[in-house]
Amino acid sequence: MSQLEVRRAREEDREAVLAFCSQTGEWGEYIAYVWNEWLHDERGALFVATLDEQPVGIANLRMLNATEAWLEGMRVDPAHRQHGIASALFDAQITEALRRNALTARLLTESINEAAIRLIERSHMRRVNAFAPFHAARLTVNTKRRYGMVTPTLATSSDSDEIIDYLNVSNIFPAAGGLYNAGFTAYSITASLIEQKITVQQIYLLRRWDRLDGLAMVEPRERRGEKSLSIGYIDGTTESISLLAYALRKMLPDFGLETIHANIPDLMMIRDAFTGPEYEWDGLVFYTYERGLV
Repeated sequence: MSQLEVRRAREEDREAVLAFCSQTGEWGEYIAYVWNEWLHDERGALFVATLDEQPVGIANLRMLNATEAWLEGMRVDPAHRQHGIASALFDAQITEALRRNALTARLLTESINEAAIRLIERSHMRRVNAFAPFHAARLTVNTKRRYGMVTPTLATSSDSDEIIDYLNVSNIFPAAGGLYNAGFTAYSITASLIEQKITVQQIYLLRRWDRLDGLAMVEPRERRGEKSLSIGYIDGTTESISLLAYALRKMLPDFGLETIHANIPDLMMIRDAFTGPEYEWDGLVFYTYERGLV
């Protein structure tokens, strides 16, 4: 009988790991881009599963902060599935999260990945968020003249309490799991995160009728050489979200960027809001799962 072992990854595992990851579709191919980062990241632990010392699976754990662990990159060689490899890798991730005193573990999977969802839900994780990725290119002309009537402003430290009060009564905030999606990683939206993003000028506010009517949390990101603006959380009415989405798209030249990506809560009102300013959606939906570790 073959001997299954899960251990920390080594430099010499790279060729074998990338070979089987190349057979797991587009989401497996990105492992080549992050291998060195994950292997040497002191905030995380990269695991390899082996059968008779031959790498057949991979998974990474990354600490987002002192209390939140992010589980990512799980791939299993298609030739060796249904042998408990994914479960063994998941157990290694959770054990490492506990060793690092994490209070919460999260992960992301595509909504159509039924095998992964079965494993995740058997592992006592609950779904807390579903988001749809939208994208758009910079505007060359003002295609929607009415959107130019309102301009969002950058939040300042004096706005933090108002932002928190706004989120506390929001219908979108709980539907989003209280999470900010930085690319394909989800962070808890806390007072500390809000202050951090205000400091680096990454929260835009929309004020109308002398009150806060919407907000967007953003950041510039680079993925595989493409630099873009990422919207990780957005809130407001359908109209105010449309106004924010259009305004941020219009501001791309100011940031020196060509494209904008938005991971938005998978709610019809928000999808409709992004359709107006001509963002595109390929129909994908991703689920975020969470498990408390205390």
